[in-house]
Amino acid sequence: MDSDRSPDVTGHWAGHDLGELVVSAQDVREKVSELGAQITRDYATHPPLLVCVLKGAVNFVSDLMRAIALPVEVDFMAVSSYGAATKTSGVVRIVKDLDVDLVDRDVLIVEDVVDSGLTLHYLRQYLGARNPRSLEVCALLLKAGEQRVEQDLKYVGFTIPSDFVVGYGLDVNERYRNLDAIYTFVGEA
Repeated sequence: MDSDRSPDVTGHWAGHDLGELVVSAQDVREKVSELGAQITRDYATHPPLLVCVLKGAVNFVSDLMRAIALPVEVDFMAVSSYGAATKTSGVVRIVKDLDVDLVDRDVLIVEDVVDSGLTLHYLRQYLGARNPRSLEVCALLLKAGEQRVEQDLKYVGFTIPSDFVVGYGLDVNERYRNLDAIYTFVGEA
């Protein structure tokens, strides 16, 4: 077993479906701290509303909001473009919308992973129509070379290969979200 894997977390239940370690738990913690410090500096006069894209970004937003030394607010959106597959369908469906008004707010979309960019492009248009003062993105992962839509991402944690990954909120059929590191997925969906 890989030395970066915690036996208490991955154990035998996940090991057979996990490939290579992509981002260690320690690297995730350090990057979230860096991103939180940068967001604190950038939004010092206007604390942002963090819009967590469920479910994959829930671990990330939970850690990120604690790393931001400002009185941030958080709201949640659920969108679907994968279903049970490991490739995006390209069709975006809003499953849960925001509860707060965005007019004249500084809004920061918190995403787990940007691959094709189609979902994020749709979200930016959808939320931008609600007249926020600013609308930026903080993505934990950016898959290299996968974007079908050019993105202007203000904050990116890690650029990774285009492999399908799980852990730290990312899942296959709702499994593996509780892993504290990010791994390639080699099992069957």
